[in-house]
Amino acid sequence: MNLDEYRHAARAWLLENASAGDSPEADPVARAKDFMARLYDAGYSGITWPARWGGQGLTQAEERAFAAAARDFTLPTYVFSIGLGMTGPTLVDRGTDEQRERFVRPLLRGEEIWCQLFSEPGAGSDVASLQTRAVRDGDDWIVNGQKVWTSVAHHADWGLLLARTDVEVPKHKGLTMFVVDMRHPGVTIRPLKDMTGRANFNEIFFDDVPIPDAHRVGEINDGWSVAVTTLLHERLSISAGVGMGQGKDDPTSLAALRQVVDTTDPLVRDELVELHIRSRALALFNQRLSQETKAGIFPGARGSAAKLLLAELYLYQADLATRLVGPEAVVGGHPLAQAISMAPGMSLGGGTNEIMRNIIGDRVLNLPPEPRVDKTVPFKDLKVGTQG
Repeated sequence: MNLDEYRHAARAWLLENASAGDSPEADPVARAKDFMARLYDAGYSGITWPARWGGQGLTQAEERAFAAAARDFTLPTYVFSIGLGMTGPTLVDRGTDEQRERFVRPLLRGEEIWCQLFSEPGAGSDVASLQTRAVRDGDDWIVNGQKVWTSVAHHADWGLLLARTDVEVPKHKGLTMFVVDMRHPGVTIRPLKDMTGRANFNEIFFDDVPIPDAHRVGEINDGWSVAVTTLLHERLSISAGVGMGQGKDDPTSLAALRQVVDTTDPLVRDELVELHIRSRALALFNQRLSQETKAGIFPGARGSAAKLLLAELYLYQADLATRLVGPEAVVGGHPLAQAISMAPGMSLGGGTNEIMRNIIGDRVLNLPPEPRVDKTVPFKDLKVGTQG
């Protein structure tokens, strides 16, 4: 079928399926899994993913057509966002055939939920300072340590874990990536509430958790390059989320704001036009990066630019909503209150705005770098938290 037919078919399917099971009593995770299974069976999950590993093997054109059809819907796919946007693409790019065969199709069909285990209490923006250790024991690796700020870990079946496997080398060179069973004994997950009152983040403790070497992603001590692949996909997937809710229920969207503010005021109209321009410009930039990635062109640090632009858009959008609606917008019961309180978090998740600016200045604009720590110093001789 041509693209118009594809888009109309997708919209018809969404009209019938997107709200199925959507009730206050419905278990959101069970609903998400059911929706993903139906989405996959209908041919709309993993549209551009390789058919060999369970994707649809189609093009960016079909993916954009589906996105256009889904624009007016809020899809119940949040618990799969890490797997679809970060860990799954990493396995497709860097995993073994056995890992792709085992993990990709169940992810796309909503049978398994994934999380990403990078950040630690002493290793946030400077991820390479992490201390979680993985020690070889025959055909297994024994993991001990702590991770934090891990989204959807309390629902996850699997996690992509970055751990230190060598303390005798510079910190970036002693890391290895693994797939870890989040339900294994020794994995303790503790939810962390944010200022909205929700607990989307978690801290995780690993106490003598075995991981088979067959679940190692990439070479031993080459985990940093695998992590860079994941971070690229993370920033591209975050930047693709233009608008705080990406759906018809987003109270801060342009369409929603137009319903609650005086659009006859020329100053208000100017503000709304600015919001449209910023949103559209980021959408086009992200579309270009996505097309390049699918074509085998590595976007590199420009993914950080897209992520920074989205964080700035979130902050602008929250500020605009507050200014246009007034103080009542931040009162607990107002539909805007939660969206506004969540906005600052986007300037932290996936790398802080400051780190993104450093990356852009160094790797895109080729500005003179800041003084750096000597990277030839072994990790064991560095203070935790040292930038480098």
